Amino acid sequence: MEKIEGYVDHIIYRNQENGYTVMVLTSEDTEITCVGTFSYIGEGERLEAEGTYIAHPTYGEQFRVDTYAIRPPEDEESVERYLGSGAIKGVGTALAARIVRRFRADTFRIIEEEPERLAEIKGISERKAREIAQQIYEKRDMRKAMLFLQQFGVSTALAVKIFEKYGQRMYEVIEQNPYRLADDISGIGFRIADEIAKRAGVSFDSEYRVKCGISYVLQQAASEGHVFLPKELLLGRTTELLGVPIDDLDPFLVDMAIQKKIVIRKDGDRDCVYSASAYYMEMSTARMLVDLNITGEIDAAVIEKKIASIEQETGTVLDGMQKKAVIEAVRCGLLVITGGPGTGKTTTINTLISYFESEGLQILLAAPTGRAAKRMTEATGFEAKTVHRLLEISGVQEDGGSTEGFGRNAQNPLDADVIIIDEMSMVDIYLMHALLDAVTIGTRLIMVGDMNQLPSVGPGSILKDIIESNEIPVVQLTRIFRQAKESDIVVNAHKINRGEPVTLDNKSRDFFFLKRQDANVIISIVIQLVRDKMPRYVQASPYDIQVLTPMRKGLLGVERLNKILQEYLNPPDAGKKEHEQNGMLFREGDKVMQIKNNYQIEWEVRGRYGIPVEKGLGIFNGDMGIVREINEQTERVTVEFDEQRMVEYTYAALEELELAYAVTIHKSQGSEYPAIVIPLLSGPRMLMTRNLLYTAVTRARKCVTLVGDERTFTQMIDNTMEQKRYTALAARIQELSAM
Repeated sequence: MEKIEGYVDHIIYRNQENGYTVMVLTSEDTEITCVGTFSYIGEGERLEAEGTYIAHPTYGEQFRVDTYAIRPPEDEESVERYLGSGAIKGVGTALAARIVRRFRADTFRIIEEEPERLAEIKGISERKAREIAQQIYEKRDMRKAMLFLQQFGVSTALAVKIFEKYGQRMYEVIEQNPYRLADDISGIGFRIADEIAKRAGVSFDSEYRVKCGISYVLQQAASEGHVFLPKELLLGRTTELLGVPIDDLDPFLVDMAIQKKIVIRKDGDRDCVYSASAYYMEMSTARMLVDLNITGEIDAAVIEKKIASIEQETGTVLDGMQKKAVIEAVRCGLLVITGGPGTGKTTTINTLISYFESEGLQILLAAPTGRAAKRMTEATGFEAKTVHRLLEISGVQEDGGSTEGFGRNAQNPLDADVIIIDEMSMVDIYLMHALLDAVTIGTRLIMVGDMNQLPSVGPGSILKDIIESNEIPVVQLTRIFRQAKESDIVVNAHKINRGEPVTLDNKSRDFFFLKRQDANVIISIVIQLVRDKMPRYVQASPYDIQVLTPMRKGLLGVERLNKILQEYLNPPDAGKKEHEQNGMLFREGDKVMQIKNNYQIEWEVRGRYGIPVEKGLGIFNGDMGIVREINEQTERVTVEFDEQRMVEYTYAALEELELAYAVTIHKSQGSEYPAIVIPLLSGPRMLMTRNLLYTAVTRARKCVTLVGDERTFTQMIDNTMEQKRYTALAARIQELSAM
């Protein structure tokens, strides 16, 4: 071990997550490149370090720091060097020299205790004097806070967030209630707060711990799609999480209800426990739906006459249920149109657009995802937006569904007479509440979707609940039209939905099953199909062929498939830059997916010469794109999403992306691809269900190819099990309608 001492001249690289730093230390007029992990370090700091010299194959000799101590500047030269290092904004080398010349060895005491005296120096106003003193004070406290939080295992990035949030109150929060961190700071959930609390000596059965645990269980339930949990299930999960006897939790639930953090509602014999925000959101959603559900007195014969005129103009012929859908849409303020593939939903939407346009009404179209909105635009010739863009997302972070992040709301409603939303099965309680908040009574809201699809990724089961309430008009399209009958994708999707056997003789033009039993053989065939065969068959790029799989883990799970497919579809190349983040390798040209809503991230559409022609905010869970550039110098990755939206991610933000050569069937909702390939072996019965298979098959436009075990396919058709979602929107609609 060797010792060195000197001043941090400049920092070459610093990882804000783990504190790993590369910097240049000036020691007795010698520059030493140092590497190591530092909880906090700034340019101009005086450092004493122990470590060893190592020879890096690219960067030459470096000093690897094992232990270190930051010393306050003591002599006049040290003080001048620190002040003039750039560490203090607004103080350069010349001004630093004047300050030290004036106050000598007393400089730091003057700055800390009598900062107003800095104004005695030419070029420093009283305001600037206070700013200099404040910076030195903050840097000293930041350094102290970093070292303090290090003992609790807090990463550098989270330590900065904690200090910025609380300042000097941080010590009080850690000592009294570390669980506040989970409520107040993005990136700190219950488990991190619990670990900090454990190290801080917080009692195992602390009131703060139990209440935070209950809130965490409700948050986890929301991520599974639940709006509430039955009390017994909540208590069971909380007991398992905390290790607290179940009998001890009732008083905490009562306290949380009094504090308006949760709502306990009795439905029949069952106590339902909601987070307060989820309860009022569900109630409010039901109230707004009931308010919109008004019916006008319009003669059906008049509407039918106009429909006949539109049929003649467009050359379309509607069946009885399609006509009924149009009549109901004209008469009703609220309508659901549901049906499977090939049942004429698009034709019905186009007729509705023609009808309302002829009436001179303002029409808006939207869908939950960019791909679904693009498909709606292509099918109707009428501009469709994502629901987020329709509501004018305004860059507020996701906060449990608050509509505060949308420019369109009750105070600034959507300017429309008719709003048509497609792919309604994907809409969760948060997005539905935000949409309804921006729709005025008297505006027609028409919701179109397939109730047999998987429910939304977010909490709620909106489309099914609205239909099951039996209070809101619903038209179900069931007839498969002649052109659709020519597609085995459509025919087999309906067979799957009805639980009927599907013929797998491979005589079809668009539905194939390649029977294989070995996972590695299946993957080999998937690679051939995606890279070589399917692109030619459907006239598309390999990037347009989507691999869909039921699971994340396992031999045929997303995680393993993506690593293998990346190597074959986008292999390493000297001309392609790469970056590894949190165990995932990203390479220029990779197909990626956003895996969480980010309302604040900026995107831009670039015109000629890369000049932005449109800008906006927000990339959402399920959006897919291509990695266009990895800039090692700026540590940024540029991804191009649908509609040519370019987004720059910092390396730290790459946790929001994952490879998307293969995606789970759940994540494919609302998307449509020229062709899909589904690797299929055994899996958990709860997962391998009929509606999962139905959702997968209906994602393909031109070709479906399954590779795997025929028995698993048959078992999935027979398995009608659906994971129970705890929602009460249907009951709330019924209650309010009866008033």
